Amino acid sequence: MTGVVGYYVHHVGSGHRHRAEVLAARLAHDGISVTGLSSLPRPPSWAGDWVRLPPDDGGHPRDVTAHGHLHWAPLRHDGTRARAAAISAWLAAARPDLVVVDVSVEVLLLTRLHGIPAVAVVLPGRRDDPAHLLGLGVAEALVGFWPRAARGMTPGLPDDLAERLVPVGALSRHPVRPVLRSQPHDGERSVALLLGSGGHDVGADDVRAARRATPDWRWTVLGADRETWVDDPSAVLAAADVVVTHAGQNALAETAAARRPAVVLPQERPHDEQRTTGDVLAHGWPALVRSAWPDPAEWTGVLDRAAALDARGWTQWCDGWAADRFADVVLTTRTRVLDGGAS
Repeated sequence: MTGVVGYYVHHVGSGHRHRAEVLAARLAHDGISVTGLSSLPRPPSWAGDWVRLPPDDGGHPRDVTAHGHLHWAPLRHDGTRARAAAISAWLAAARPDLVVVDVSVEVLLLTRLHGIPAVAVVLPGRRDDPAHLLGLGVAEALVGFWPRAARGMTPGLPDDLAERLVPVGALSRHPVRPVLRSQPHDGERSVALLLGSGGHDVGADDVRAARRATPDWRWTVLGADRETWVDDPSAVLAAADVVVTHAGQNALAETAAARRPAVVLPQERPHDEQRTTGDVLAHGWPALVRSAWPDPAEWTGVLDRAAALDARGWTQWCDGWAADRFADVVLTTRTRVLDGGAS
């Protein structure tokens, strides 16, 4: 089996790039080359081609929604024009079998208008606005990175799209670890604070106050800035008694893969992405969900309650097979389209 698949990688947050890297490695075993398309730089481990796209968010964008029909299509914007032209040029030259779009309504539409099938990654949250309905509607397949047992991740999504959406489970770059039973502690315990690259409302003063209020806990901060960012947090997460994290998909996948109980602090994101995820996690998953950063006096109690959660509950969220399920969606869609089948 040989072929070419494109993967559009959104530039905000690290989860889109991580998913692309995992899928590319998986499809390489089937002889399929994956080309990345993104304004992000090429990842060091990327083996296939990488098309560096011009940014489309500079200058003074105006009329970006096309009267509410799109999410980001600024009028008379040089970056937008150059970006679309670069994608079109690659589609025409490479003639890919399909393109995975993670995520952009506009790229879904552009791809389909070139006659190329697309697989759409669907994020949590309310995706029932006109732009999402249009973009997701033209995709050949829809995939979400949460388990079937996580109900309510896309509230309001119409039945015809919800029935086509395949939840493959959380996708972590790292192997799942065995659950370690918590042992009584007479001394210091550890907490890993995972803030991520997509933006957060936690300030340095907040972290300092929480540390001062919890002298029996040792804090390790990951991803608050360039100084604390690490590409591979798995060892720190696995060693932590509790992980404090936002509700982004990548952070939750790696917390779940490490099988550690969590304090989850959903951040403001478009379409209530993290708030929706937090609402789901609050019902039966090993996560203590808080709507805001706790006051200093609350932190000891918050960490103690989180540490008592049964981390075995993450087994369903991230079972280690999401990459194979994701690849199966892509390969099945590719085969069906190449064979002339309809979605």
